[in-house]
Amino acid sequence: MLLALSIYPLIYSVKLAAADRRNFTRLFTDRLFLTASIQTIWLTLSALSIEFLLGLALALLIDSLARGRMFFRTALLIPMLLPPVVAAVAWRLIYNPQFGVLNGTLRRLGFHTADLTWTSGESSALASVILVDVWEWTPFLFLLLSAGLQAIPPEPLEAARVDGAGAWRIFRDVTLPLLKPTIVLALLLRTMDLVRIFDQIFILTQGGPGTATETVSLYIYRTAFRFSNFGYAAAMSFVLLAATLLFSRGLLRAMRAR
Repeated sequence: MLLALSIYPLIYSVKLAAADRRNFTRLFTDRLFLTASIQTIWLTLSALSIEFLLGLALALLIDSLARGRMFFRTALLIPMLLPPVVAAVAWRLIYNPQFGVLNGTLRRLGFHTADLTWTSGESSALASVILVDVWEWTPFLFLLLSAGLQAIPPEPLEAARVDGAGAWRIFRDVTLPLLKPTIVLALLLRTMDLVRIFDQIFILTQGGPGTATETVSLYIYRTAFRFSNFGYAAAMSFVLLAATLLFSRGLLRAMRAR
């Protein structure tokens, strides 16, 4: 199974990409690939920052509760349990400018919604995609960080309180350093997912309007399955893989050095 589904396709992809040297040299002159790469980086950094901060805040908040921890943890995991395709379809209906619940609610509150096209506007399409990803995958970071908080031994925290340290000092000097391995794992996993984001964008915007939400994964899909240029698509896939590996290794080295 591993040979048929993973190893053979990998070897075949290398063969396709290396069949023509122009597949790699073309990357440096392809403006659409450059645009898709920049937007992928921007989407990854924006969504990752928001999801991490929200996930950490929720983990700290739920961990501080005396009652109801299990209920809130279960409730917060519901978005993550939905398949990405289902979540994207649901949000596409929510974003509908005429019949969507978002514009409908805003109209009831007295807002003018004629110009609120969400996924159809060049300035709002990427932000709308980021919002969907934040809604669905913040619970994943919350889950990892919450588990990391529970694994921290109570003795250092109690010793800091005895020494008179405040809540912020305890968080900065005790909790955050002990939570560092979990933070690195969470950031790595989410970064690898965000770099390969496809489902939400394909259903919500299909890369539009124009190229406002075009990402590398979507561009690879179009190149391979709409234009049948499998060699160039394979070359882009390996470049994306190399970039992800370099980022992951750099993050691990930085955290180890600190």
